[in-house]
Parts: sequence; structure tokens; C-alpha cells
Amino acid sequence: MRTQVGIIGAGPAGLLLSHLLHLRGISSVVLEKRSRDYVERRVRAGVLEQGTVDTLVEAGVGERMLREGLPHHGIELRYGGAGHRIAFDKLVPGRSITVYGQQEVVKDLIAARLAAGGDVRFEVEDVELHALESQPYLTFGGERLDCDVIAGCDGFHGVSRPAVPEGVLSVFERDYPFAWLGILARVAPSSEELIYARTERGFALHSMRSPAVSRFYLQVPADARLDDWPDERIWEELRTRLETVPGFTLATGEIMERGITPMRGFVTEPMQYGRLYLAGDAAHIVPPTGAKGLNLAVADVRVLTEALAAYFGSGSTELLDGYSDACLKRVWRAQHFSWWMTTLLHTFEEDDPYARKLQLSYLDYVTSSEAAATTLAENYVGLPFEPGR
Repeated sequence: MRTQVGIIGAGPAGLLLSHLLHLRGISSVVLEKRSRDYVERRVRAGVLEQGTVDTLVEAGVGERMLREGLPHHGIELRYGGAGHRIAFDKLVPGRSITVYGQQEVVKDLIAARLAAGGDVRFEVEDVELHALESQPYLTFGGERLDCDVIAGCDGFHGVSRPAVPEGVLSVFERDYPFAWLGILARVAPSSEELIYARTERGFALHSMRSPAVSRFYLQVPADARLDDWPDERIWEELRTRLETVPGFTLATGEIMERGITPMRGFVTEPMQYGRLYLAGDAAHIVPPTGAKGLNLAVADVRVLTEALAAYFGSGSTELLDGYSDACLKRVWRAQHFSWWMTTLLHTFEEDDPYARKLQLSYLDYVTSSEAAATTLAENYVGLPFEPGR
């Protein structure tokens, strides 16, 4: 069996890459170890930058997102007993975010690939990468897939990055001394926009997935266990951290899903080796505070699509050779923004009263200075893509 691009992973990065390549007349096969039902139900990110929304619309897979997604034109920073709105519509006119679950993006992309006759294979076992420096091929479940290029879109724990010989990649990482406890609840949002709350007890985030489903996060110790957080304790802590401004009452409801996410920053350089190109979480992880993970994956895929179109169209390797450098500029910008948002809003046990006062002072600066608020807004809605990418 042969294709032009072998893609490992049927998350947003792999599926979008396959679809964008299809639109350019380039063939691909997507291999995914999980079932279709699993990947379509896997709850992950939900905030789409302006560039991500535009990409999905331009690719013809944004109709349901535009119909059911929730456009937001600002966020609230809540601290010190008051809420402060960061107004995207004023600070970065014409750019916003859309709340639309990652699993919904995946559903739309799978439907589009299958409708176009795309080859997406689920529950694929024992994927291995071979001959990355010459004529790459993949083996899986007793089959062989020859290809010109392999795209590793299989996440942080996938098989793609470990296939690179030891010593080739440099890894930069930071672990944070806390985690996020996230829940999905069957309750209407208590706010029209996302609330980022900084309190002495820790950070909390009020988000949403639809007019009837809300998403919440709590800063918890890095070693926290779900068994220690029954429903009553979760809601009590959310109320304590969010009901800090006059007139705000948090609505509660049935908790449908819950999980604990470690907080880390991770980047591997370069994002390519031979004929293997890494994209999304296979190459980088950001703390979720800045809502950048899914959006970075889309940015990688846009760059890789242009590079592959040039390669298969004219034989030029210039863009492929520069793939990693082009992506890493945005990756490190997003790493910095995510680190900045994390340190701005979370409490650190080692911080003394002096450090806490500095944090509050900087929050005052961000919410009172139009220049500082604009910097937050333009990074949150996403930096524009370069022409042609």
C-alpha cells in the first residue's frame, strides 16, 4: 500500500492536515490507535482563536461551528473582589474567539474526510516508523504503508517523536507545582464570557461548551486525586473562588465528566527529522491557561500543508526544510503567553507576601493599562497568520 503522506494520529492536527492536503490534491492515510467513538468523545480544548476559526471555514468544515459555536468578544479577569473585562471588540477590532469543543472539531473533520473518501483507520495497533532519512514507511497490524513523508500528529505520548534517534532532538520543559481539576457539568453557564479568577485559595476558570453545558477548572495540588474531590467539594470550592464579586451566583448541576490535567510546558527542537514532521502535542505542550494547545496544532498544520504543497507541486524542499523554524516562532510566543497567564493568575506555595503583592500589582497594571490589556487580547485571540500560511 502506498500514499504520499502517512499521518499518525486522528486528532485535530492529523485530521485537518489530511483534509487540507486533500484540497490540494495530495493523498494521505490517517492511522489512529483509538476507536472513532473514543476520539469523537474525548473532551479537550474548547477555545478557538480567530485564525483557527478562519482556517476551518476556509477548509469547508466550519458550517456547524458557525451555527453552534459561541463567539466571545472578551474575557473577565476576577480578583480582589472585582471583575475586569478585557474587551477584544475594543482592543483588537474584528478579532474574537469561538467556544466550540475540540471533540466537535474532530467530529466535523472525520465526517468531512469520510465524505470525501478519505482513508482514516481507527483502532490501528503496533504502528512503527522506518527509514525516516530515505524512503519512509509505516508498519501496523501486519501491513506496510509506503509514503514520501510521515506526519507525526499523535500527541505527547505517541510513537512519532520517540522514533527519532537519541541525541537529535533538544527538549525544553517546565513542570508547574500544581494541576487543573476540570469538570464538565450539565448546567447553563453563569456568565456570558469566560472568567479567569485569581484568589488566595488558588485559580479557577469558568468556561462553557454550549448554552446548557459548562466547563470549570480548579487549581489543585500536583498530586491531587479525583477520589478526594467529590461533587460537593468541587462545587463548594468553585463557589468560594468565583462568587467574589457582588451579585454573582454560581449555578450548579450534574457533573458529567471530570479529570486532572498536569501543568507543563514542553518544546522539542527541531520539529522534524529526515522525512518525519511533528505537529501539535507531539512537538509541544503548553499550560492550558492561555488556551493555545489546539490552536498551535492548527498553526503547525497550516505551515506543513504549504510546505508539502510546494514539495509535491514543484519538488522544492525549501519550505519543508524551514518547517521547524517557521513553527517554532509561534510556538515560543505561545509558550511565553501561556507561562505569563499561568504565573499571573495562579498561587504558588513558595510565594511570600511580597511576591503576592507584586502579582496583584501586575494584575492592576494589566486591567488599567490599555497597552497591557491590548497585549493580552491580541495574544489571546491569536496572532495573525503570515500570508500564505
